[in-house]
Amino acid sequence: MYKAYLLLALTTLFWAGNSIAGKWAVGHASPMVLVSVRWLTLLVLLYVFKRDQIAADWAVIRPRLAYLLMLGVLGFTVFSAALYYALVFTTAINSSILQGSMPLFVFAASFVLFSSRISLAQALGFACSFIGVIVIAVRGELGNLISLNINFGDALMFVAVLGYGIYTAALRNKPKMHWTSLMFILCLGATLSSLPLLAFEAAQGKFIFPDMQGWAVITYIVIFPSLIGQVFYIRAVELIGGNRAGLFINLLPVWGALLAVTLIGEEFHLYHAIALAMILSGIGFAEYGGRKAHKMQ
Repeated sequence: MYKAYLLLALTTLFWAGNSIAGKWAVGHASPMVLVSVRWLTLLVLLYVFKRDQIAADWAVIRPRLAYLLMLGVLGFTVFSAALYYALVFTTAINSSILQGSMPLFVFAASFVLFSSRISLAQALGFACSFIGVIVIAVRGELGNLISLNINFGDALMFVAVLGYGIYTAALRNKPKMHWTSLMFILCLGATLSSLPLLAFEAAQGKFIFPDMQGWAVITYIVIFPSLIGQVFYIRAVELIGGNRAGLFINLLPVWGALLAVTLIGEEFHLYHAIALAMILSGIGFAEYGGRKAHKMQ
């Protein structure tokens, strides 16, 4: 349990850094360049260094190939593309905090796909966290909620977390294989699905080839959020399940706010503090409920 907590804390730190990196990439590399190069690079590295392991797992992979490729599309391409485009229109703090809504989609997808039970404490914890996310989305102004005045970048973040929430829940049904083989197939799905979007971006005249800063951002993204972060997250889901692991996504606002304020000088407002307090309280309630339910099984 505590090993899973450590893995999830580091994962969310790396993913929060992904939002900062994406913000730094604006004007230095276009969003779909980031997405395509990110997953293609990882795909090649995995094949070069782990092709024997991938070959050994192929008999397990082949019957579930379409399912695994779709996981790569949802968890990697949809999330990454929506995130990097969102950062063109919104702040790194907002993008990080809005990722705290991901447990909603993890809970919903787990219930729809696997009829997973949700305890009262988990439901209350989620509600508390999600209200905090709403506070961020409307920038602390009730009038923005009533008029649905939400930043376009913030709206894209909901698309991102929807894809990743379904991906998290669906990981439960993946076949047993070495993590490198799983990552390879997920990256294959992400790469294949990102290339048409890259072509569309170029056709729209929005293609930006990376400069030095763009390549530095890509290097960070490939090593930490893409490789190490994904592996840590997959392992944590195996240890404590998708619902409980998904709750720790709410740590992203904490890391995201700290990094955005210290590294890129974004402003931290009172409504950010209120939202963070609610999100962290929600994590405590929900994780307590998850542990209690697990002991009763």
